[in-house]
Amino acid sequence: MRSNTSITKLPILAVLSLLNPGANAFLSPRTAKANYNHGSSTILHAQLQSSYYSAAGAPSVDMDQYNLPLERCINEWTAVVQTETSMQSAGIYLRAKDEEKELFVDTLQYSIQREGGLGLLLTEIAGGRGDGVGITIIEEVLAGGNAEKSGIVAGDSIVALSISNSNDEDGMDTKEERFGVATECMGYDATIDALTSLPPPTSPSDTITITVKRIRKQPKINVKLQYPPYQNEPDVSIELFAGENLRRAMLTRGIKLNDKLAVRFDSGGSGDCGSDGTCATCVVGVTKGMEMLSPMGQQEGQILKEKPRWRMACKAVVGYGMMEGDMTLQVSPRQWES
Repeated sequence: MRSNTSITKLPILAVLSLLNPGANAFLSPRTAKANYNHGSSTILHAQLQSSYYSAAGAPSVDMDQYNLPLERCINEWTAVVQTETSMQSAGIYLRAKDEEKELFVDTLQYSIQREGGLGLLLTEIAGGRGDGVGITIIEEVLAGGNAEKSGIVAGDSIVALSISNSNDEDGMDTKEERFGVATECMGYDATIDALTSLPPPTSPSDTITITVKRIRKQPKINVKLQYPPYQNEPDVSIELFAGENLRRAMLTRGIKLNDKLAVRFDSGGSGDCGSDGTCATCVVGVTKGMEMLSPMGQQEGQILKEKPRWRMACKAVVGYGMMEGDMTLQVSPRQWES
């Protein structure tokens, strides 16, 4: 692939089957079905991506605040070869270079009217290969185009498209045919070939479902840790990402959680329960940012019913709802009371 610093500026997207209904660009049902099934790899990847949100919960904030500017997207997009797993088909997939640190790749779908054109300007940022592999992204969403208010933004990469055509045969039951193409990790020419392979619209109300991938900044939570006064320990600040388990995140950053005053809820004895939520050795006091933790479960709520500002770190996820912000925690809160 070309270096991402070598950008090919290309003309306004003129997808014949979308903008020019008279174009001679059709797929046979068999070929269309094959392309649609090929797109299942993207669907599986979207299912994997949903696991990112499953930890932090459904977004409760405007996720567009975590979007990156176009130039940063150009520098961050890359591709990786993925072997087949139980959750994902083998293939070439988009990812962010800095995905392990501060970024993640989101998968989004938008439904847009076909009649009149999409109004997208595409740019190939990596390609030039004979096999059509590359990276093509949206450089601009054109004013007045159908995509203008869809939610698609510059820097997105189109990874799949699908349409449904309904045919009323002689007044009988309506038959719906679905067509789709996968365009992930394709150069400009291959992307246009895939797009123009879709059948033309059959009515002015026809829509197209566009699946895009978007690089976003991971929401961060700045956590200030305070230790019991008698320990004379300075406050410690750590940075966590939305979706991280609080106990696990603290332990991996060298923060010890072992309240010597803790008593097991299940047996009345002492000792670490191994994150079962019964020993309460990992309890922290939350003096700021309680709203950024996942909701308390029934068992945790029963154990801590007399301590509404306490949370079991093993049962708490930070950045719930994909929020970011500041938190202040008291380590071993029982010892603050002793």
